[in-house]
Amino acid sequence: MIFHVSIPADDPQRVAEVIAEIWGGEAFRFPPWPGAWVAIAGDENGTTCEVYPRSQTMAPGEGEDDPVWPKLDESPSKYVAFHFATSTDKSEDEIVAIAKREGWRTVSCPRGEFFDVIEVWVENRLHVEVLTHAMQDDYRKNVNMEMWRWTQKEAA
Repeated sequence: MIFHVSIPADDPQRVAEVIAEIWGGEAFRFPPWPGAWVAIAGDENGTTCEVYPRSQTMAPGEGEDDPVWPKLDESPSKYVAFHFATSTDKSEDEIVAIAKREGWRTVSCPRGEFFDVIEVWVENRLHVEVLTHAMQDDYRKNVNMEMWRWTQKEAA
């Protein structure tokens, strides 16, 4: 179970507010990290998305017991090899309307025969898959360890 994720954004407040809207939650400043915001779903799991300024990367503490700290990246990549899939109580039309209002690319598409997603390209650079109730049902039904076992058979 993943309880929270963090993502980079050019406008952390705006991104956190939109993710909170998709979830039906709220967005707040995230004081532990300079310039960061957080979207809270308000669900029983405490699902959270921390949104950091794109120019700040996470670096391990320098001492043996020092925690993570923000390290400035003078020229951060526009795209990242990261995405997440999330649920929503909203309809597909509502999600598309939110993304369109923000000027963000959105594409409704299948993931093979297993489930469908709405690709929302946050700030037109970060991939987030949004699943409506019907899409969530298909995901839960079709994505499991048995479905992935074919990958072991191919290698053998």
